[in-house]
Amino acid sequence: MSGTEIIFEVSEDELDGGYSASALGFGIHTQGDTLDQLRRNVREAVDCYFDEGMGRPRPIRLRYVRDELLGA
Repeated sequence: MSGTEIIFEVSEDELDGGYSASALGFGIHTQGDTLDQLRRNVREAVDCYFDEGMGRPRPIRLRYVRDELLGA
């Protein structure tokens, strides 16, 4: 798997603030109060998920998801 990118879907928590991220195709989830903290937490979560014997995907891509509700 080394060399394959891993994609995280990032969303903003509108009620409590902060951000959450979930890897597509992997059981990796994390959150952060700021985007900088989220980026650090994503790297740490990927490092923890893939032990040294496993090939770690590169690069890590963050896909920002934004929902918008239009009133009728």
